[in-house]
Amino acid sequence: MMSAYVADLSGREKAAILLITLGPDLSAQVMRHLREEDIDVLTLEIASRRKVEQEVKDRVLEEFNEMCIAQEYLEEGGIEYAKRLLEKALGPEQAQTVLRRLTSSLQVKPFDTVRKSDGSQILNFLESESPQTIALVLSYLTPSQSASILASLEPDLQVEVARRISLMDRTSPDVVKEIERILERKVLSLVGQDYTQAGGLPTIVDILNNVDRQTERTILGALEMEAPELAEEIKRRMFLFEDIIYLDDRSMQRLLRDVDLTRDLPLALKNVSEDVANKFFRNMSSRAVETLKESIDYLGPVRLRDVEEAQQRIVALIRRLEEQGEIIIGRGGGDEIIV
Repeated sequence: MMSAYVADLSGREKAAILLITLGPDLSAQVMRHLREEDIDVLTLEIASRRKVEQEVKDRVLEEFNEMCIAQEYLEEGGIEYAKRLLEKALGPEQAQTVLRRLTSSLQVKPFDTVRKSDGSQILNFLESESPQTIALVLSYLTPSQSASILASLEPDLQVEVARRISLMDRTSPDVVKEIERILERKVLSLVGQDYTQAGGLPTIVDILNNVDRQTERTILGALEMEAPELAEEIKRRMFLFEDIIYLDDRSMQRLLRDVDLTRDLPLALKNVSEDVANKFFRNMSSRAVETLKESIDYLGPVRLRDVEEAQQRIVALIRRLEEQGEIIIGRGGGDEIIV
């Protein structure tokens, strides 16, 4: 009877009970890794529970342990491997329950087997598929895998796939399962009828941040012609102000020649990390650094929006200088040729 009660608890209620069971010291360590809004919700949930039966605590803790084990199996060998081991340990019915709970709460992505495959094998399948199918599959792969595959496609197809990834929102799980069945020759059970989030601007930004420079220019250049607002939004997200630490010193010094040192830079450096600030300081004279620090202190409290706008103006300048070939933005692949 008690197990039935536990099964009716929401994920939030189980999380609160788990934290109660773990005690204040362990719970405090867990909460340090949670988002502020999650902490608020769990704190209210914990405060509303005056007493929790020991049997409920035991069952929640057991369920948590089962999910941790299942997640380890999943990361080690994929969902089929996890399923086999869980069936041996818990029996078929309980294994299916744990996997269903895991896929819904931890959002296990489809194409798990594909992500462990060689990029050339994936490319061989995708080359004959429609741009929409390619976009969907790339949305589920790692950014480095997707970047490699995208760079291998024909230029026109690159642009169309990138555009579709950018505009992709939600895809029916039935469609995902059908494509996955063809690609992996297996059926990966997708639990629930909620639609699966894939694609969108963050996905194409991650991919383009991993492709070679020529592929990036081809795709963005074509998008600027076809969908200028979309291209601008992608470019805006591709280089964050914090990424300035990856610029070489020559590029930093070139940037400092054009940046607004009296207004934009003091605003942009307000409350940034020490690494970002030092990146500027190391490329300036001691007197200029002293003046800049005084300007930052003189600003006093400022609106976050003003800081972000100043940072964005500097990012726009960096992109413009890069397009003119005057500075180099480091790439994750490390294959930049300097001549």
